[in-house]
Amino acid sequence: MLYSQYSRIVPFAEKNRLPTIYAAREGVELGGLVSYGVNLPDLSRATAIYLDRILKGATPAELPIQQPTKFELVVNLKAAKALGLAAGRDSLLTADEVIE
Repeated sequence: MLYSQYSRIVPFAEKNRLPTIYAAREGVELGGLVSYGVNLPDLSRATAIYLDRILKGATPAELPIQQPTKFELVVNLKAAKALGLAAGRDSLLTADEVIE
């Protein structure tokens, strides 16, 4: 539900100078500060593999439960600067992507 509202949440947070962390990178791409969550393309591939097994006759109840294995940290330096925050060197080195 929140994901669909990022286009409203991000401007609200910016206007009120609120540091934010999102579960999906789209929040950061819209101007949010940080996101940490599953890599959605990787999750989609895993879903496709499950679907393929089901279409080939596997019973969903027989398939093992899987959890996401790839997570990503995205940092928006422009948003950090607007909030008067400094991103530490280690944080930036750990990030999967830094938006400037």
